[in-house]
Amino acid sequence: MTPLIDPFARPISYLRVSVTDRCDFRCTYCMAEHMQFLPKKDLLTLEELDRLCSTFIGLGVEKLRITGGEPLVRRDILTFFRSVSRHLRTGALKELTLTTNGSQLARFADDLAALGVRRVNVSLDTLDPAKFAEITRWGRLPQVLEGIAAAKKAGLRVKINAVALKGFNEDELFGLVDWCAGEGQDLTFIEVMPMGEMGEEMRLDQYWPLKDLRARLAERFTLTDLAERTGGPARYVRIGETGQKIGFITPLSHNFCESCNRVRVTCTGELFMCLGQEDMADLRAPLRASDSDAGLEAAIRAAIARKPKGHDFDYSRQRVAGQVSRHMSHTGG
Repeated sequence: MTPLIDPFARPISYLRVSVTDRCDFRCTYCMAEHMQFLPKKDLLTLEELDRLCSTFIGLGVEKLRITGGEPLVRRDILTFFRSVSRHLRTGALKELTLTTNGSQLARFADDLAALGVRRVNVSLDTLDPAKFAEITRWGRLPQVLEGIAAAKKAGLRVKINAVALKGFNEDELFGLVDWCAGEGQDLTFIEVMPMGEMGEEMRLDQYWPLKDLRARLAERFTLTDLAERTGGPARYVRIGETGQKIGFITPLSHNFCESCNRVRVTCTGELFMCLGQEDMADLRAPLRASDSDAGLEAAIRAAIARKPKGHDFDYSRQRVAGQVSRHMSHTGG
């Protein structure tokens, strides 16, 4: 079968799939506090999600990342992991992983490890319990730390994703780095993105360019650029003093689109070819129109043929050019 290649000769080998728009947190940069969630009938069933992922894997996707909302709050989510993990056993899928807020990891870590998940990304912006409660609105830091410990005990490698927020976690930069070094966890910093109707002023106030963050790190540590890529947009450095790896995801100050090998599917079956563009393709209709996958495959190929060269997030103009209206939780990060 002909693999998926976009118009700029980039093979599409990485799929991020949101399995729910629901979450047990309400992080201020991701969701409104009183979110209107989608009707359940609009969401793809677990069987439809499996069929969709399997079709992409048949077209050459080798890395599958499950996201949300919070993916582990989806009812019976282990049924989905159990089913899709068959592609790990055949070798068609090289990696099955997820991004989580960590709140449910204590419950699920052992089962995920048994099904072939080898690593997880945990979103964690602060180690201060009061600030954690403030930014997540509903979250409790001890529950997340317990989940991380359970994941590591189960043999999962944990990477921490921290959104860089000016005036919020600037003073925790070295604390986060030191904690991750002590725990043997990699750490990636992410620039806040203009997703959803959260208010432009809030975004501009929160924006902490990672070049500034990196410069602050370089005052204390020896940073060596690494050539490695993990299939995502991060660029990595090695800290000489600790040996740990630090990643930087900079969609605003550095456009990383030239090597983009990924697409995203929402929990309703919308395929977004670019996180920073509104263009999408409806895959739910062909999924439900026929038991054959021919129509679904044709819809996927037609969408990939429209994948753009890049996006446009730019705060330097003091308004959010290229801002997209959907919430981050809708697309799954």
